[in-house]
Amino acid sequence: MSAPVVLSLEGITKRFGSLTANDDVTLELRQGELLALLGENGAGKTTLMNILFGHYTADSGRAVAFGRELPPGKPRAAIAAGIGMVHQHFALAANLSVLENVIAGTRRLFSLGLGAGGARKRLAALAERFGLAVDPDARVGDLSVGERQRVEILKALYRDARILILDEPTAVLTHQEAEQLYATLRGMAQLGLSIIFISHKLHEVMAAADRVVVLRGGRVVAERAASATSREELAELMVGRRVARPRRESQQPGEVVLEARGLDAGGRLKGLDFAVRAGETLGIIGVSGNGQATLVRLACGLERPSAGHLTLYGRPVEDPSPRGFVAAGVGRVPEDRNGDGVVGEMALWENAVLERLREPRFSRAGFVDRAAGRLFARSVVERFDVRGGGPDSPIRLLSGGNVQKLILGRNLAEAPKLLVAAQPTRGLDEGAVASVHGEILAARGAGTAVLLISEDLDEVLALADRVQAIVKGRLSPPIPVAAADPRRLGLMMAGIWEEAA
Repeated sequence: MSAPVVLSLEGITKRFGSLTANDDVTLELRQGELLALLGENGAGKTTLMNILFGHYTADSGRAVAFGRELPPGKPRAAIAAGIGMVHQHFALAANLSVLENVIAGTRRLFSLGLGAGGARKRLAALAERFGLAVDPDARVGDLSVGERQRVEILKALYRDARILILDEPTAVLTHQEAEQLYATLRGMAQLGLSIIFISHKLHEVMAAADRVVVLRGGRVVAERAASATSREELAELMVGRRVARPRRESQQPGEVVLEARGLDAGGRLKGLDFAVRAGETLGIIGVSGNGQATLVRLACGLERPSAGHLTLYGRPVEDPSPRGFVAAGVGRVPEDRNGDGVVGEMALWENAVLERLREPRFSRAGFVDRAAGRLFARSVVERFDVRGGGPDSPIRLLSGGNVQKLILGRNLAEAPKLLVAAQPTRGLDEGAVASVHGEILAARGAGTAVLLISEDLDEVLALADRVQAIVKGRLSPPIPVAAADPRRLGLMMAGIWEEAA
């Protein structure tokens, strides 16, 4: 006998102006089931879950949990009904402890004390039962990304969640952390929890889900048992066509564009040596937290080295500020697209020209030429298939993947001499990944030097000409990608360079 239905979404429709984000969406979730919600960036996945959790109100349709209709637009009612949601971007106070974050908002304003003793015991019991080990007294700001995600899940479980929604749960996790998370989720499902997770990573969907629902253009276009489908079929269902990733063609690189010699940064980077040439991609691979973020900041002018030399076109940068690097022809794709890449309350067109406002084509006599900005934004939107709104839409209304495409597009549209790309396809669906890879390879083919910093082995093997591993702030010697394979790169990422050679 099949498990009982614990959640039903019936005929959900949601519009934002002329954009229909969800169009008559109906789906069910059963007790103890792992349901993957799959779709392109902007397909309506997150909007649908925000309606379920009460952040948005649907224009029509209803949500029923455990036999009772949920009142629309009331997150507190969703929580009371046993629904918990872990957002892609965590909602944690970095200056508070794990325990303080978990119990925040669970006690009335005029309650005496926090009830920390009982809360600590309950948190420990939940952590042990569901395999979510974390120190309750640790400061959240000191935790790894994977540990912060455990805290978010524990927050939901502490509030008696029986249905758990996870929005792109592995978008910022390493491969090992992702595997551990899905093992934990499978154990939770076996204990009776029902889980919906939004994802674009097909190999994770195939490995973790019981059932897959595919959205395209805001509508449900397919539903499959994970055991009865394939990555190729799911990719085609997502985008409505067959998806093939582009291939790198061999070519002779040109002159050195960016070079580092003995580069140090306050102990976070230690004696880095590397060089990237015109028409070449140098891939930097490593587990998150080994100095990649500092390396990106140095290569983009956001930070200056404490020792060593960084040269651009064979000489020091005349203006070693972010503005100077942009003026020198450096395109920048930051790892944190929301924190460092865009301003959420500004319009799409404003974000498209944000780094170039001082150029004469976008400003005159101190006044911004809005028409020129909108025209540039439209060209980026069309070329890079940025979905979710027009030039005047607030950038915060776009999905994370479409924000990423805008950032990449505003840089590649300018034919940069150097592109510093940190995690360029993080959060993108299969079709968008193929498109972005194609654009990066096209820029390389046109002579752009590409510094690619990625935690995705497949991405580095597909795009790079040479590879170096970064471990505890140090770089391995470079190897040609033809001599690289997952085992050798894994050894290099562990700091075992001699055995890898």
